[in-house]
Amino acid sequence: MNSIQIPVGISDFERIRENNYYYIDKSGLLIDMLKEEMDQVMLITRPRRFGKTLGMSMFSSFLDIRKDSGKLFKGLKIAEHKDICQNWMNKYPTLFLSFKDVDGMNFENAFALLKFGISLFCDEHSYLESSDLVTDTQKKIFHRLREQTATITDVQSSLLILMNMMKRYYGKPVVLLIDEYDVPIAKASSNGYYKEMLEVMKAMLSAALKDNSALKFAVITGCLKIAKESIFTGTNNFVSDTIATTRFNEYFGFTQQEVDKILKDAGMEDKKAVIKEWYDGYQFGGCDVYCPWDVMNYFQDLKRNPDAKPISYWKNTSDNAIIRSFIDQLGSTISKKLEMLMAGESIDQQIEENLTYDYLHSSEENFWSILYLTGYLTQDKVNNSGETMSLKIPNKEIKEIFETTVKNWFNDQTQMIDRKALFAAVWNGDSKTLTAQISKLLRMTISYHDYKEDFYHAFLAGIFAGAGYNVQSNKEHGEGRSDIVIINEYEGKVAVFEVKCSKKAKELEQDCEKAIQQIKEKMYAKEYEDEYEEVFCYGISFYKKRCMVVM
Repeated sequence: MNSIQIPVGISDFERIRENNYYYIDKSGLLIDMLKEEMDQVMLITRPRRFGKTLGMSMFSSFLDIRKDSGKLFKGLKIAEHKDICQNWMNKYPTLFLSFKDVDGMNFENAFALLKFGISLFCDEHSYLESSDLVTDTQKKIFHRLREQTATITDVQSSLLILMNMMKRYYGKPVVLLIDEYDVPIAKASSNGYYKEMLEVMKAMLSAALKDNSALKFAVITGCLKIAKESIFTGTNNFVSDTIATTRFNEYFGFTQQEVDKILKDAGMEDKKAVIKEWYDGYQFGGCDVYCPWDVMNYFQDLKRNPDAKPISYWKNTSDNAIIRSFIDQLGSTISKKLEMLMAGESIDQQIEENLTYDYLHSSEENFWSILYLTGYLTQDKVNNSGETMSLKIPNKEIKEIFETTVKNWFNDQTQMIDRKALFAAVWNGDSKTLTAQISKLLRMTISYHDYKEDFYHAFLAGIFAGAGYNVQSNKEHGEGRSDIVIINEYEGKVAVFEVKCSKKAKELEQDCEKAIQQIKEKMYAKEYEDEYEEVFCYGISFYKKRCMVVM
């Protein structure tokens, strides 16, 4: 394995280049955007963890008039375009802000973080406050912003004030770069202060983007295009680039060619198939891309341990709660489609790109649109027609996230349901009631293993988990391994379950008998006979969402 420095968690372009971290050349984005005169507001929306922040950092390094970036871009594609470098490199005052950390359980805390972020930028440009080229009024507002004593009105006008000051100081209009513009609104929607935060962000962005003579052009990134919020209404020359209608396909995410290069440079060509299975599959426009966050994290793990298994790196970084919130609300309405997706099939849905955070949960269509726009589903490149889009789960990582979410949802649901009759049936040997009760729960579930035996095994264990019972799965005893053993320590009782998966509904009963016969032949109950008062042996067979229990 070759020694290359993997920049996991580093989104600062200058730091990556100066410290010789491994870098996939994405400077073609600069070429595509700057080959013609820019005088517009460009909104680029992509899912989290697809390189938006690094791309914006590269943009800032290339344009910022305060810097000398020639060495950083040496050897990259953009360096071959002398005309673009001559006209744009370090030629414009550049205002680069990120709103990714503006979060809080209430408006006061989130607003304080917003003020803090603006104050850091003011501190970085402290020279503006002492310049004779800016007005006294601008200096006073700048001072309040820098000292974090700013009013809401100051914050709402902050970008406009800063850009006007920079234009006066440098004698040139300002390039505005805003990363993760929609995070404050998304967090506000989740925590109950949506209207307050929307008012601030809408006024701030509107002032900066609409009829602002200090603006050269703006590039804004986010996860969703929330045009319905009227944030961008009336903005001159507004252009959006989304995963459905995109010009910049290959610049956010890794292409197959780029992943092949990383594999070769790292000496890990043998990992090609597993990386593709786990982290590929996203369709941005007509381009197939990998999630770069996952690829780099897995390479980092492989450097430490060549036998490392792929895992879900998205699990703790993206807002997976959105899936759970919709399942809680829509449950039975979307269960069939979720089962189809987790079985590897596609579903046809109408997609709405212009969403609004306060109405995210207003319809089932919004659910599928959100999952598509945030990267949990992707466009199936085979079946697309008319007004609908064919959607599928992109890869094994995202499938695992769905399965974990559904499993946790079911476990939580079962905790809220009165299961006294079910448990009483187990300890009374009442197989008829047990069949009815388990069948009732089974109809509530969302299958995530295409009705295979491991799905039913997890389903049955989940019923008893967290209910005070000692649940043992696949424990070796007797002359083999029984599927599930439930121990009632308080009453001194044990229930042994052997699970079968029937191929036809009419085979349920005979498969139950086979399970009972297996318990007898393998002597699964023998080790419990001396220690416990009663041992109940159950054969249980499943067919889709039907079951039968025999004692």
